[in-house]
Amino acid sequence: MRDHTTDQSDQSDQSDRSGLRGDCERCFGLCCVALPFAASADFAIDKQAGTPCPNLRGDHRCGIHAELRPRGFTGCTVYDCFGAGQKVSQLTFGGQDWRTGSREHARRMFDVFPVVRQLHELLWYLTEALTLPAARPVHADLRRTLEKTEALTRRTPEELGALDVGAHRQEVNVLLLRTSELARAATGGSKKKNRRGADLMGARLQGADLRGASLRGAYLIAADLTGADLRDADLIGADLRDTDLTDADLTGAFFLTQPQLNAARGGPGTRLPGSVTRPAHWTARL
Repeated sequence: MRDHTTDQSDQSDQSDRSGLRGDCERCFGLCCVALPFAASADFAIDKQAGTPCPNLRGDHRCGIHAELRPRGFTGCTVYDCFGAGQKVSQLTFGGQDWRTGSREHARRMFDVFPVVRQLHELLWYLTEALTLPAARPVHADLRRTLEKTEALTRRTPEELGALDVGAHRQEVNVLLLRTSELARAATGGSKKKNRRGADLMGARLQGADLRGASLRGAYLIAADLTGADLRDADLIGADLRDTDLTDADLTGAFFLTQPQLNAARGGPGTRLPGSVTRPAHWTARL
């Protein structure tokens, strides 16, 4: 089991995650306007990018928030902006919303939001990496990259619109991969259980020993992981849509995000890392 003791600087980095969670009260409903969605199991209707969802009220709040799942908007309950919404609304555009600004102002806001969202997701991973004691050999590089990424989020709308966020993501990923190798080596999982990018859709993995496994980018859609041991596993980019995590142990699993967990199924017996919260719909199903 990994040593969860952290030094003072690591604790400070971890506390910064409070700004990497969506705060709808300080956002202008950007995810409900800027992003497109298509009628499917996740969304009841089609909506084009830049067009307000018909459920969005004039105060930028959702009119059916308490009934999203039964009304066919499961995708909305899965999504999280990692705090990008409030930053774009209040910092990048200085509190001027898309309803009161010019058409060009609104267009730029909608273009910038997905860029900052990607950067904030990277900040989530980098901040978490700094809490992993086994990754201390690369902590200095992680801090420098975190500071660089944070600085990018504070650029002007014009600069953000021209940013090659894909190139930056590749740069960060090299460092996160090294972090994963170091963290999993501490549990003996660095040279075994490499299921990176594996097609495990619908796989029957009840009680599977996946401790310290690399499941980076693995397709686990509708897989049965009931009672599986996922302690200290790398779950970055793993597709957990409809994955059954009932009674699974994800203690110490890293690079797991709230959207991934929201897309999965689980229950009171599912053990989770402290970085995420138990989805409300898990309880509602019982």
